[in-house]
Amino acid sequence: MGLFNRFRDTVIYKEDNELENKIRILKELREKYPENDKIKNDLKLAEIGLKGEKNIEFELKNANIGMYVLHDITLRYEDLVSQIDYIVITPARNYFIECKNIVGKIIVDENGNFERKSEYFKDKSMYSPLTQAERHINIFIKGWRQRHGKLDNFLYEKYLDKWNVPLVVIANDETILDVKKAPSDIKNKIIKHDQLIRYLKNDIKYLKKSELTTQKDMKKIADGFLELNDPVKIDYEKLYITEVETLKNKLLEFRSKKAKERIIPEDYIFTNEELDNILKKLPKLVEDLTDILPEVKQKLHGQEIIDIIKENMQ
Repeated sequence: MGLFNRFRDTVIYKEDNELENKIRILKELREKYPENDKIKNDLKLAEIGLKGEKNIEFELKNANIGMYVLHDITLRYEDLVSQIDYIVITPARNYFIECKNIVGKIIVDENGNFERKSEYFKDKSMYSPLTQAERHINIFIKGWRQRHGKLDNFLYEKYLDKWNVPLVVIANDETILDVKKAPSDIKNKIIKHDQLIRYLKNDIKYLKKSELTTQKDMKKIADGFLELNDPVKIDYEKLYITEVETLKNKLLEFRSKKAKERIIPEDYIFTNEELDNILKKLPKLVEDLTDILPEVKQKLHGQEIIDIIKENMQ
């Protein structure tokens, strides 16, 4: 895989990530929708997740190994999509890292099943993060085979699994990891973030110098992954805000605008209680407002209210 060289730097080849973008948007949404508990909870989880990823990034930046690091890469093969926390390219291997920042205890049993325990919630099984990391590699390899000719497939087939390694890194210092009963092939691929550099160095240590990848080839591999990156575009506002919440905000905007135009209190358009009833009943005709609004409000604003409902409720 090339001659050994003295390249020791960690090149963060792609540092930006969707999690930071998600946090930024969730903070904006929290300001707009302060009563939405889902936004509050998911923002907290996203911030915890980002802290964990930063722990891993710190370890990688101070590794003194010589590597290329890509953060938050999305690969596709046909209708399959794989979002990878980190791809780390060292002189020895390409590591597909699944970052886990979990509160509590993770137990892996003799069958490779994962269970999460915490004093804050009921014990529950969890989808194997190692299976998830392996899935990332499978999608990459399927795409690689499709992009390369028969000769390359024949020459490199047996090396694809050897070069590309799934790895689960536990990023939370307080997470307790119990893998005593786990099969060795699983146990050896689940580590705490402070063990990551030792793990990477050991893989380099057991290879011959002639088998190690040069900086030039590592950069070429990193370029290849970067070209394949196809991030998913997520409309977080649409994802988090239901149609009814959107409608509520449209009606509040309408009430505020009308009150300012007529220089009257907003309750003269409709009260908060009347608004709640509109949202519960979602009237389709002006006549349906009879039991919700007084006759004068119905006549003055009824049709506009119905029009707003029709525009925002599919």
